[in-house]
Amino acid sequence: MHHQNTLYAATVPAALYVAAILLDPRTALPVDKRPHDFPGPLRAELLGWLDSVAEAADDQAEATMRRFGFPPEDHPPFVRTREIRPLLFSAVSACFDDHDPHVREAALAACIPLLDDPHLRHHRTATAPLLRETLAVSALWQYQERAVEALSAWGEDTTGLEVRRNPFTVCDTPLNPSAAEWHLSSEDRADLPF
Repeated sequence: MHHQNTLYAATVPAALYVAAILLDPRTALPVDKRPHDFPGPLRAELLGWLDSVAEAADDQAEATMRRFGFPPEDHPPFVRTREIRPLLFSAVSACFDDHDPHVREAALAACIPLLDDPHLRHHRTATAPLLRETLAVSALWQYQERAVEALSAWGEDTTGLEVRRNPFTVCDTPLNPSAAEWHLSSEDRADLPF
């Protein structure tokens, strides 16, 4: 439906479905996470997916396609994704006041590429303070970075906002590579050279 910035014919119906179920109480349930996944319940994951879809059809994606000789208007999934941005924004912005802070952050991040739509740009004025107060101070550097980049692109003052990124996060993560984590059979473990 959507993979590595590629939009397919199934992307738009799937995105509309995800947008329609965002407020279903079942999306507030927790989901299994891997160590480096973004925190939050299913709703935050769904918002992250919508963010990814919207980003694949934002102004930067359009410019990149044109630069490489692929007119976006010749790619129907791209055109259709851009057409539904107002519907997606309506669903995403309904999560700005969610009780879960991870959902609020995911919703604000997802709105950023949607606000490239000319019909939605007027929402930037009301969204900018939310980006500054919520995303720019998030515990996640990825959200901080998105907020600062968006505010800057929208012509907002970013004085005093900084991304507190720890470049050594992966290096500092304690590893415990036991044979069990590698899902090795007892035969394979017996053959290890160390």
